[in-house]
Amino acid sequence: MPTDLSAGSHPVSFRDAQFEPRQSTSRFIADALRAAIVEGALLPGEPLRQDAIARQFSVSAIPVREAFRQLESEGWVTIEPNRGAAVSLQSADEAREIYEIRASLESLAIGIAIEHHTPETLADAKRLLEAAENEPDPALYVVRNEQFHMSLYAPADRPRLMELIGQMHRRGERYLRLKLGLPIHKDSSDAEHRAIFDALVARDIERAQTLVARHLLATGELIHRFLADAQALAQSSHVKKKRRASSRTTSPKADE
Repeated sequence: MPTDLSAGSHPVSFRDAQFEPRQSTSRFIADALRAAIVEGALLPGEPLRQDAIARQFSVSAIPVREAFRQLESEGWVTIEPNRGAAVSLQSADEAREIYEIRASLESLAIGIAIEHHTPETLADAKRLLEAAENEPDPALYVVRNEQFHMSLYAPADRPRLMELIGQMHRRGERYLRLKLGLPIHKDSSDAEHRAIFDALVARDIERAQTLVARHLLATGELIHRFLADAQALAQSSHVKKKRRASSRTTSPKADE
C-alpha cells in the first residue's frame, strides 16, 4: 500500500497493545483506513493492497478483508471482483444526498431534544461550539463539528435516531473537508452553529429546526457544486487531450 498509516514515526501495530478477538482487530483497521481517507492520505480511486495492509498491522488477511467489507458497507471502499479494493470515488450526488438525509434526521432530533435540555447540557453544547470555533486544524474540526452537532440532539434520548445520524456524519466526513478548504466556509459554518445554539437556548423549536436544516442543505449544495464543477473541468480537459491526440495522428505528414 503506498500510504504508511502511522502513529507518530512508528507503524500502528497490534503487538504493542491488548486487543479483543478478530472483530476488534478488523474494526481497528477499518478506523485507521477511514481516518486516512478523511485526512487525504488515501486518495479517491487509490487501490488498497490487502497483503501490504496485513503486513503493516501485523495481522492475517482475514481481519483486513473484514475491514474492507465494513468500509464498503459505509461507502468508503469499493470492492470489485478480480480487481480488489479501492478507495471509493467522491460523488457530487452522494454528497448532496447525505446532507439531505442529515437535514431531515437532525431537524427531527433537535425538535425532540430541545425541551429536554438542561443548564448542564446547554453548557456542554456551548463548550463544544467554542471548541469548534477555535479549532484551526480541518481534520480535528471535523471531529469538533460532529461533537457539537451530537450534543444538540443527545437529550432526545433516541438511540436509534442518534445511530443513524452518526452513520451519516461518518459518510459525510471527507466531503465536509472540501467545504473547509477555504477559511470563509469555516467562518460561515461557525456563524450558523452559533445561531442554532441561540435558538436552542431560546427553546425556539421551529427556528432551531429551520436553521439546522438550512445549514445542512446549504453545505450539501456547496459540496455538490464544487464536485460537479471539478468533474466537468476534468471531463473537458480529457476531451481536449483526446482531440489534440487525434489531430496529431490524422494531420498530413510534412513533404519529405
